[in-house]
Amino acid sequence: MTITSTPNNDVRYTWAVGLYQQMRENFWIPQRLDITQDVTDYGNLTDDERYAYDGILSYLTFLDSVQTCNIPHLKTSITAPEISLCMAEQISQEGMHNQSYQYLIETIIPPERRTQVYEFWRTDKLLRDRCEFIAKLYQKYIDDATTENYFIALMADFLLEGLYFYNGFIYFYNLASRMLMPGSADIFKMINRDELSHVRLYQKLIPEARKVFPHSVEQIYEMFDMAVNYECRWTNHIVGNNILGITESSTEKYTKYLANIRLRSIGLEPLYPEPKYSKSPYTHLERFSDTKKAAHTKANFFEATVTSYVMSSGLTGWDEI
Repeated sequence: MTITSTPNNDVRYTWAVGLYQQMRENFWIPQRLDITQDVTDYGNLTDDERYAYDGILSYLTFLDSVQTCNIPHLKTSITAPEISLCMAEQISQEGMHNQSYQYLIETIIPPERRTQVYEFWRTDKLLRDRCEFIAKLYQKYIDDATTENYFIALMADFLLEGLYFYNGFIYFYNLASRMLMPGSADIFKMINRDELSHVRLYQKLIPEARKVFPHSVEQIYEMFDMAVNYECRWTNHIVGNNILGITESSTEKYTKYLANIRLRSIGLEPLYPEPKYSKSPYTHLERFSDTKKAAHTKANFFEATVTSYVMSSGLTGWDEI
């Protein structure tokens, strides 16, 4: 693997040192967040809201389970210790996210519905196809560890961290904006913050990887477009036009807006036309993504400099989500 450290243990990737420190300081425990109101709120959700809540939880549980298993395969080819530490911390955080989903499912969802939630990805064909798309990209490298397949797996990781979670986050922030499921939203604020640090990691790794691994820009664009199509199809399936404040149109606009941001962050031009896809349709939910509105200490995940970060700190702005 060409992402290596310099001789004499000099730190080559200084940005990774600050990022690792930030990731460590982000430590949190889901059981410390109060979700008692959510137990009552869940029973008062509409059928459509409850269906979306269950389905999105199932989907996110699957994704983070895949990540927990996949990242070690990518990490074994990294020799730069500062980057290896970041990836090790990412593995730990993905495990915490899985524990968080289990905490929500086991506390909020009635016992007779829990198996259905855990198995939703198996019984819903559209969700299964969507999960298989990303899982097969990882499996391709596991089965045939070529440099081409490594780059594909790295890109798949970036797509998952930078694109696949966020319509799910939007759903929980939407509920919170209507005074529903506030504890769930608080947990997802913390998960959201972790995922942004993972996005930052791959925004740095991929430009380095593009220098040494065989790939094409067309291949990257194709992967992005497929991921966007899967994301929109799934969100329209599980949420559609059935939830107040979310529509199929806003889902498409937000997903393509995110894709353009992620492409720019790795040095590529936007895939979708602007200005149509240059602004988020969910700016009104920004306050719900902030883990502590009064916090003065923030971190910019798109800059190399990482500021001091404590458990209760928030995000710098909606454009980073």
